[in-house]
Amino acid sequence: MAVETDVLDELRRLRTRVPRLAGSLAATVDGLVLAHDVPGTEPEGLAALTAAALGVAHRMTDAAGRGDFRELMVRGAHGYIATYAAGTTAVLTLLADDRVNVGRLHLEGRRSGARIAELVDARIGPGGGRHADRPAPGDGAPDPADRSRPIGTLPVRTPQRPAHRPRTGG
Repeated sequence: MAVETDVLDELRRLRTRVPRLAGSLAATVDGLVLAHDVPGTEPEGLAALTAAALGVAHRMTDAAGRGDFRELMVRGAHGYIATYAAGTTAVLTLLADDRVNVGRLHLEGRRSGARIAELVDARIGPGGGRHADRPAPGDGAPDPADRSRPIGTLPVRTPQRPAHRPRTGG
């Protein structure tokens, strides 16, 4: 059985455990859809936006000295969008109605994120994706949050070479 099928089964079980859950999406940290249950929403677009939000969330936790990213919640006029880390290579995004029990959403979202991490790591292996340069928690690497660095300053990162060459006019 493919990892996508296992992850989709987990997303369907999650919907039964959280009343008022409108949809769920599991994606790689690079923004590629693993599995989705998001009626009325374009999953590829949501996965790409999740990857962008994840990048900002990583920068925010770094800048504020709050350690590794765990979760992000956005509240709109019609409900919530909650994103949870699912290991080092995947992320879980949940769409919920405005009357959802937020505590239940967090509890079940965290559990499903951990389960999806197990499924993905078992089939694909940990350590891939855009944030693969970050040490995995508990692997013996030094804490990436340098407490001596003032809050609001970001570590210097070397830009990567583009994957493609820009087109020249013509």
